[in-house]
Amino acid sequence: MKILVPVKRVVDHNVKVRVRPDGSGVELANLKMSMNPFDEIALEEAIRLKEAGTAAEVVAVSVGTKASEDVLRKAMGMGADRAILVQLDDGAADVEPLAVAKLLKAVVQAESAQLVIAGKQAIDNDMNATGQMLAALLGWGQGTFASEVAIEGDTARVTREVDGGLQTLALALPVVLTADLRLNEPRFTSLPNMMKAKKKPIDVMAVGDMGIDISPRLTVLETTEPPPRAAGEVVGSVDDLVAKLKAAGVI
Repeated sequence: MKILVPVKRVVDHNVKVRVRPDGSGVELANLKMSMNPFDEIALEEAIRLKEAGTAAEVVAVSVGTKASEDVLRKAMGMGADRAILVQLDDGAADVEPLAVAKLLKAVVQAESAQLVIAGKQAIDNDMNATGQMLAALLGWGQGTFASEVAIEGDTARVTREVDGGLQTLALALPVVLTADLRLNEPRFTSLPNMMKAKKKPIDVMAVGDMGIDISPRLTVLETTEPPPRAAGEVVGSVDDLVAKLKAAGVI
């Protein structure tokens, strides 16, 4: 079984982002970028399935500019067998989830993958939509917010978090899964493995040659920073705290 794992290049989660002065979006210049954390979890799960003998090959794929090669090399350093870059022109804007799903559908079909494991969402736009759209376009089943995955023959057994508990689904392969935070803890990528990954080729598919419309359908009207939090206050005793909470109407 071949597993395809989409990985996105986003602002590193440790970086404090700032809104552009004109409110058109987030300032990205000179910021540290890295693999979307949820995609890293998805990749770790795919690698574990291969190590368990369930999968034969893990292919990482990214939709982005040439700069996205760094996250693909990180993916191969972790253990992905191959990497594919669906390349946008340098300076191209972020592609919306529906367009990404259409591009990924073409890659899935070209690679004849039987399982797609994606992060449940990217931490830059928090859309939480690409995996679901990809499943719909492929006509496959989907298991979202997966916190546990087991492949049993032609069935994916997926435990997912729902309000107030856990839900376990049996999904016939092929299927699209999206990884939740609790699915696993990604492995450390060693320096020797990263050096080996730098020498591996990356297959490139030009978006312009794929005949897929990626024109935007959404318009960002405004981006603003959250209001500043009020300063905290040190109280002298528990009674003072209770009195202040009552005065604030909290209790």
